[in-house]
Amino acid sequence: MSFATLGLNADILRAISEEGYSSPTPIQLQAIPAVLKGGDILAGAQTGTGKTAGFTLPLLQKLSANPKVVAGRRPVRALILTPTRELAAQVFESVRTYGKYLSLRSTVVFGGVSANPQMMKLRGGVDILVATPGRLLDLVQQNAVSLKEVEVLVLDEADRMLDMGFIHDIKRVLALLPKQRQNLLFSATFSNEIKELADKLLNKPTLIEVARRNTASERIDQTVHPVDRNRKRELLSHLIKDGNWQQVLIFTRTKHGANKLTEQLANDGITAAAIHGNKSQGARTKALDDFKRGSIRALVATDIAARGIDIDQLPHVVNYELPNVPEDYVHRIGRTGRAESEGIAISLVCVDEDKFLRDIEKLIKRDIPKQILAGFEPDPSIRAEPIVLGRSMTIGRNNSGGNNGGARRPALGAKPKPKTSSGHKPANGQPVAKNPNGKPQGATRRSKPKKPVIKMG
Repeated sequence: MSFATLGLNADILRAISEEGYSSPTPIQLQAIPAVLKGGDILAGAQTGTGKTAGFTLPLLQKLSANPKVVAGRRPVRALILTPTRELAAQVFESVRTYGKYLSLRSTVVFGGVSANPQMMKLRGGVDILVATPGRLLDLVQQNAVSLKEVEVLVLDEADRMLDMGFIHDIKRVLALLPKQRQNLLFSATFSNEIKELADKLLNKPTLIEVARRNTASERIDQTVHPVDRNRKRELLSHLIKDGNWQQVLIFTRTKHGANKLTEQLANDGITAAAIHGNKSQGARTKALDDFKRGSIRALVATDIAARGIDIDQLPHVVNYELPNVPEDYVHRIGRTGRAESEGIAISLVCVDEDKFLRDIEKLIKRDIPKQILAGFEPDPSIRAEPIVLGRSMTIGRNNSGGNNGGARRPALGAKPKPKTSSGHKPANGQPVAKNPNGKPQGATRRSKPKKPVIKMG
């Protein structure tokens, strides 16, 4: 079946053809007609299945067929929410590529960069807006954009948005939208939280699935290499050099771990770069471009920063550290084995991570083959040690949105926690010690209590 049979106009078909595509993927075959019918959709699709075009193509068709102008300007008619900057940029590029012969306008907004250029583009009016939740709410607060005319809402990688703690931001966005609209929810995994969100958001949705729930692609060759924790880096370098890997995406649990591993690989003579939330947008873009061009062999990433990385025929993914959230394993290895190509996913697992591995195998409903490599046999006398994960809300939390990249903002009307005049919060509600003059200890004659300020970004 060709794209021409799916009800897309000649201008869109021309753009598709110029990108080298002739036939739709399974998710596109199901999603495009369903979106054009106008009903709500709940789609289960892993990365690499063509899901982005599955909603951008019919959106372009719907909006271009019925142009709309309100008070002399184009209102936002389609809103696409994504969890990270990288994914937002990727989706926007898809909209721009396939809509280049249409008269529609589109733009993308996300945190980590100046809001002024984004506000200027919004001022001229756009039909399609791609956004991360935090920056979108910041712009709404500044009256830079109105969502009163939105006809279609897309939540892309909704599971990741919930994992990142965006549920409250999503609810605030929903409150700004018209009640009558079409809702499209795309998720790689179907957790209980996703089902709960779908029940509240969607009205008699069409269910679309192109793979079993919470499973990895069958095209990905998965292997676990048991190894001692202090020999992981040595084994990783051995695999890259011995296999002559020229392009490998490596996952760590923390930003600090990503930086440390990048330095160690460089010391081993392997060109590498790290990508995570503490890196500037410019540094992240450069690292990704260098990786795609082959200027570096290894890209070391945290889970959140890797969202939106779209590389055709990426041959190798390595879990240097297993994720503590089983669904993240599916997301990680889904970076390879895309678009009908084969991929290899290798996990370096020490005794500390045995529970993580069991949880992953339970989720994907299969045992991952184990292979002990000669010279790297685990020491059976080493006992498991607890893994320090850090504060879950700060790991990768600042990767998207506004408000300094996505930090949690207070709800509208919320009161800040009380502080002493020296800026310290009372511990557990206990009274603050005061000097005989009645002022908190540490306060001087010049110090004045500051008025609480609720900053919205």
